[in-house]
Amino acid sequence: MTESAFLAACRGEAASHTPVWIMRQAGRYLPEYRKLRQGTDFLTFTKTPDLAAEVTLQPVRRFELDAAILFSDIMTPVEGMGVELEFEGGPVIRNPIRDVESAQRLRIPDPLESVPFVLETIRSVRTELEGSVPLIGFAGAPFTLLCYLVEGHGTRTFSTARAFMYAEPDAARLLMTKLADTMALYLKAQAEAGAQALMLFDSWVGLLAGSEFEELAAPAVARVFDQLRDLSVPLIYFPNQGGHLLQQVKRLGSDVVGIDWRTPLSEARLKLGPDVTLQGNLDPAALFAPRDRLAERIDGVLRDASGEAASDAGDAVHTPGRHIFNLGHGIDKATDPDSVAFLVDTVHERTAR
Repeated sequence: MTESAFLAACRGEAASHTPVWIMRQAGRYLPEYRKLRQGTDFLTFTKTPDLAAEVTLQPVRRFELDAAILFSDIMTPVEGMGVELEFEGGPVIRNPIRDVESAQRLRIPDPLESVPFVLETIRSVRTELEGSVPLIGFAGAPFTLLCYLVEGHGTRTFSTARAFMYAEPDAARLLMTKLADTMALYLKAQAEAGAQALMLFDSWVGLLAGSEFEELAAPAVARVFDQLRDLSVPLIYFPNQGGHLLQQVKRLGSDVVGIDWRTPLSEARLKLGPDVTLQGNLDPAALFAPRDRLAERIDGVLRDASGEAASDAGDAVHTPGRHIFNLGHGIDKATDPDSVAFLVDTVHERTAR
């Protein structure tokens, strides 16, 4: 493929500009996605390679993004473990894990047998991209998946899942180990199918105190990454709302750490050190601002990432550093696509060497 600013930034190498992609860039804020999705339930949609590949490609066709990300869901691989999964506005688990026996019954599936549709989607997307931009594969981190598998559905506090950690510590450790090994196999299969970077989404890890993270979640994340390191593809970890965990995250060995909008990139850099690429971290709500205000917020993120002093200049130019521009969480479904185009173009213009 042509030289990729995204892959260069992942490796800490000089890039022609600061690369930009957006979490949930393939999805419901795009009218072409909503049109394609009509009449098809979400689970079927993700399991149909032609549809999933088309949705993966839609934002790359519309915007000058520096990477594509696979259209799928973090819950996709858990069905192969023996989990009864449905979507009713979000994931619903019909057989939640509440004890050691139910954790023991879970399988560690072969992704070639359990998720062949995901691998077919990746191969199709790589063919269609023709080397224009790299493709990111992804999975859910073990703790975030545990939250859904134990709780049975999404909540804001996952109180049942957190109580499970204390009431059933053996079951919790077993579940985390099985999830880690399943996600490692799943991500390895994605890389072998053609994914050029691998991302682990830990959407709910911010619920944990540092001691809980150290005891349960961090070893599972490390277990995933340890099994992927020989693949020689960049590894990305996104500990959502995990600013208080970053010094522990540093030891997990990912090449890139995603930062949500609550933690300044300059603060994250102090905690993570110079040898990790930062990814983030514009507040998704900023995409609803007028263009001049949005440009100010974009400049603020770029300054913070590069350690530059604040400037009043409206046409500030920023030197690309070890930074991938992204949102601090997934894009809101009501976002105007024109704001996304402005974001991408502004980042490129501000950082072009």
